[in-house]
Amino acid sequence: MPQKIHIRLAAHRVNPSVGVNRRVPKIFTPGQVITEQNEFMRGHGTYEENGFLKSSVAGVKEQVNNLISIRPLKSRYNGEVGDVVVGRITEVQQKRWKVDTNSRLDSVLLLSSVNLPGGELRRRSAEDEHMMRQYLQEGDLISAEVQSVFSDGSLSLHTRSLKYGKLSQGVLLKVFPSLIKRSKTHFHNLYVGASIILGNNGFIWIYPTASNAEEGVGGFVQNLEEVVSKPERATIGRLRNCIFALTQSKMMLYDTSIMYAYEESQKYTVAELLVPEAMVDVAILTQDRLSMLDA
Repeated sequence: MPQKIHIRLAAHRVNPSVGVNRRVPKIFTPGQVITEQNEFMRGHGTYEENGFLKSSVAGVKEQVNNLISIRPLKSRYNGEVGDVVVGRITEVQQKRWKVDTNSRLDSVLLLSSVNLPGGELRRRSAEDEHMMRQYLQEGDLISAEVQSVFSDGSLSLHTRSLKYGKLSQGVLLKVFPSLIKRSKTHFHNLYVGASIILGNNGFIWIYPTASNAEEGVGGFVQNLEEVVSKPERATIGRLRNCIFALTQSKMMLYDTSIMYAYEESQKYTVAELLVPEAMVDVAILTQDRLSMLDA
């Protein structure tokens, strides 16, 4: 029995890319000639061949004086000391937890790098080691800070602050780490009734704003029985779709861009924001407002 097959033409697809002032940057592919090596220095993502400087990854060109590098469009997270990350516990080992932070290797959270329940300040004992799975177990989501970087590139994390710790109810969204804009704070309490953690590793956590900040995120408190109201769930869903729309257009993510996108999305329902045309429209309107802000 013959079946109908629908094939979409590339010309009919919606181009979600939104460049600054409508200028979409040129994307270099691996092996493509960038320029002659004699005039410029070779940076990351480039190599020299037959006197020409070529791209070794797919990305956009970045130039600082005579140094040319290619920033890849997709890459694993390369952590730096002080970065705020959102991760998931993958394994409980002796005196440490293994954490998935979207990097090449699993990160490490030592037992000595977490706050004990109640904020006790003492040396970790064998009893604490036996209770590690009661503190954090496989599958738990946490927010943490990068304490150090090992020689092999893996990260050492710590949660020695009330703003870090186990995450409770919310929505996890994964984006490209290069789209997260570095800023002084990555914890934002938005006026719309939800809060957001923009992890430098590309993991974004959206959750209802807690009445008590210490009960919301920090430590090992995890209240999964509390009922999240329908308006709060709708707000979280709209924020999630707005971030997804900005991500599809390769726009930088920070509190101002997310709130502009949230405001421009009010003419659509939460479900309509998943339509490609609506996503591009929200991204263009957000880019226009950001351009006016920078002018």
